Amino acid sequence: MAKIVFDEEKCIGCGTCAAVCPENWEMQGDKAKAKSLEVTEVGCNQQAADSCPVSCIRIE
Repeated sequence: MAKIVFDEEKCIGCGTCAAVCPENWEMQGDKAKAKSLEVTEVGCNQQAADSCPVSCIRIE
């Protein structure tokens, strides 16, 4: 089980996470939102974290 840590305050709403990982990320207004913060497989969430320009997504 992997835990996603998302700092919504830091999010600039660029939409990169939702573009690279639409299975778990979506835009809600001007911020991104994870559909689930606990996932069994990291999958594209790591790509979303690596692609975030302000590093507000971490995988633990």
